[in-house]
Amino acid sequence: MSDLREHRRRAAVLGSPIAHSLSPVLHRAAYAELGLGEWTYDRFEVDEAALPAFLDGLDGSWAGLSLTMPLKRAVIPLLDEVRETAGSVEAVNTVVFTPDGRRVGDNTDIPGIVAALRERGVGSVPSAAVLGAGATASSALAALARICSGEVTAYVRSEARADEMRRWGERLGVSVRTADWSRAAEGLAAPLVIATTPAGATDGLAGAVPDRPGTLFDVLYEPWPTPLAAAWSERGGAVVGGLDLLVHQAVLQVGLMTGRDTSPLAAMRAAGEAALAARAAGRELTE
Repeated sequence: MSDLREHRRRAAVLGSPIAHSLSPVLHRAAYAELGLGEWTYDRFEVDEAALPAFLDGLDGSWAGLSLTMPLKRAVIPLLDEVRETAGSVEAVNTVVFTPDGRRVGDNTDIPGIVAALRERGVGSVPSAAVLGAGATASSALAALARICSGEVTAYVRSEARADEMRRWGERLGVSVRTADWSRAAEGLAAPLVIATTPAGATDGLAGAVPDRPGTLFDVLYEPWPTPLAAAWSERGGAVVGGLDLLVHQAVLQVGLMTGRDTSPLAAMRAAGEAALAARAAGRELTE
């Protein structure tokens, strides 16, 4: 037992609400595939007010944390270091605990977007459209800074959101033009469209998909496919979904937390697909 306790490593996802997070399914699949039987991964309901005490209560067995809303910005003042990628969008979705007890924040959403697109053959684009604004949209802009050589048009619902997206563009070195949400159908003609809006927000655009669409990256994964993604596929366009992003960013998290150079992408995706299929059938996989 002493050896087991000595080598036990812990990780978890924090957020509020958190009950339906797929992160435990993905990370546990990775541990099983990598032979890390001593590693555990859990989920905890934690909001901004509870976060400082939660972090202070962790012992040396903890390797890292995944963070979802509303903690991605709230955690920043509680960290010893914020890596450049996370600092560029002021959003941390990964905390790694170093052997000397330091808390290091990183962001795997941004490289996860890039990796998911590259997996589908999208390595660079001359222009792009972003549907929506907010934290996910800023990560999308940061990803586009790496792969888009031209202008990005952001379709938003208010002038305040438009100002925010233009500021993010200036900060990230992306040429951003904004347009009102009422014109979002025009954006579907872009070679790459990234939809960052909540469920239902793009349903009305399904009938406006062009005859020869480019690539759609819809960050939602449940329910799937969205009406927009289904219409896009029917017209022969390439579709990258939210599960693709979730898996790719989780692969990077596993690497950061375990120190392994590679993580089992296929096993993690299969586990995620099985969990979503179980939910769709009205049941949860046993954890």
